[in-house]
Amino acid sequence: MKKKLSSSVWLGLWVALLAVNVQAVESPAYRRISVQDYRDKMKAGWIGQIAGVSWGAPTEFKYRSKIMPEDVMPKWLPGMINDAFAQDDLYVEMTFLRTMEQYGLDCSIRQAGIDFANSGYGLWCANAAGRNNLRKGIAPPDSSHPKFNKCPNDIDYQIEADYSGLIAPGLPNVAITLGEKFGRLMNYGDGMYAGQLMGAMYAEAFFEKDIVKIIEAGLKAIPAESQHAEMVRDLLKWSKECPTWEECWQRCEEKYRKNPDYQKASNGDIDCKINGAYVLLGLLYGKGDLDQTIKISCRGGQDSDCNPSSSAGVLFTTLGASNLPERFTKELKEQPLFSHTAYNIQGLLDVCEKLARQAIVKEGGRIEKDAKGEEFFVIPVKPVKPSKLELSWAPGPIAGSMFTEEELTKITFLESRVLQKAVNTFAPGWTIAHCGSEMNPGIHESELGRRNVLVTHPSDKDTPCVLSRKVDIPAGKKTMLKVVVGHHSAGDWELVVRADMRELLRKPVGPNTSTNYWLDVAVDLSEYQGKSILLELYNQPTGWSNEAGYWEKISLETK
Repeated sequence: MKKKLSSSVWLGLWVALLAVNVQAVESPAYRRISVQDYRDKMKAGWIGQIAGVSWGAPTEFKYRSKIMPEDVMPKWLPGMINDAFAQDDLYVEMTFLRTMEQYGLDCSIRQAGIDFANSGYGLWCANAAGRNNLRKGIAPPDSSHPKFNKCPNDIDYQIEADYSGLIAPGLPNVAITLGEKFGRLMNYGDGMYAGQLMGAMYAEAFFEKDIVKIIEAGLKAIPAESQHAEMVRDLLKWSKECPTWEECWQRCEEKYRKNPDYQKASNGDIDCKINGAYVLLGLLYGKGDLDQTIKISCRGGQDSDCNPSSSAGVLFTTLGASNLPERFTKELKEQPLFSHTAYNIQGLLDVCEKLARQAIVKEGGRIEKDAKGEEFFVIPVKPVKPSKLELSWAPGPIAGSMFTEEELTKITFLESRVLQKAVNTFAPGWTIAHCGSEMNPGIHESELGRRNVLVTHPSDKDTPCVLSRKVDIPAGKKTMLKVVVGHHSAGDWELVVRADMRELLRKPVGPNTSTNYWLDVAVDLSEYQGKSILLELYNQPTGWSNEAGYWEKISLETK
């Protein structure tokens, strides 16, 4: 005969079951990865960036709003893997790693701004605008605010955010937070979201090989209402509808390049949405093939070395360095330092592991050892919390953030002082004014095949950089001003010579006037014999693309 359970027993069983269910709901899920496997995948992420930028570098901005023909795509040679040590696609983000190495994962955004302000490499676009603001005393987050920065949606943080996922395996919220700290130095709105997307994709690539799932994980990390998120959703949809990547590329061109609604606060060729689309294009149509992924992201055009660097970085991470084909690894030199950094390959891996350990513990994870002493990262799975929505064309109020006097003393790279010191060495007696910080102004040991070259850059598209000097022209003798000037391989500018505000010469300095990038100019000053005059040399901008002036010689010769 069966016994009936009392109501009190039933109640006890129900409470016990409820407690188990509540505990199951409250207990977070975890992902595990050995530290050895983490390092292997993280190293592959760096190699992917290196391979992508090295392979695409010869094509950068040579194809704008048109597909690069397949026969133009350079052939990969294993030795090309060492061509990236001087690429800004890599060394800029290492500045951020250095700040965290020195001040910890929780370093302040203001310290990040000070360190970025003190960087000595050449910069362009949003990076240059943000750094200029920092050097003027405008502290983050205002250094990237559209009121002060006219390039908020440029690609810059997108190409520098790889580090944020490589030190945050399975931790997209860490990549989001790092975007709010380092991406805020130069980008705003979609420009920052582009980097957070990249960081979150890298974070997922440690545990997932399915490219669509990796992209979907990245999409969760940015505001759904943003145009950048709309672009990602479009690419996921269009890639199912378009049988070829060329057809999908055309849809990207029509909507994100030609439609003015998607060009607001855009800098055209380097807008994050169109270049970000080409990153995804390579990942989606490359179908896991390393070469095809790089080629498609490159052949999309625009910033065609940065884009394959990003897509390759994510894809290579899914595989791990030990599984990469030898053509990408066998000739890699691991000892040279990356330009402007304290890191070689080994140092880079070590600092990333150090910061990953901090990130995992901070997020509630732990580091365990098995019976053999092998270490494992145990990483909690948490809901993703994107940044709030911002629109670069309708920005919110500024924060009113300025560096204090004490903080300004820590910004040692103050343009006027440093540049004037360089000019004093290069051309004693001359003074420099209105020189911007783009393209790394100052004395360069070598440029364009010449040695000891002074590099200048206009402060903005309407204001020339000016070299000036008060000169006494001797009577009874012929005095000539002689200068040797050069131009960037992808740019030009105008040399203007003025005496007492009167224009004596205006000469284009570009491929049509120079030989092997250089031009010799002589100006006769004999009409000013016996007079004291103010002599001015203008590095005059033209189309605001690589407007640097290269000076090998400035001299006054009297006979």
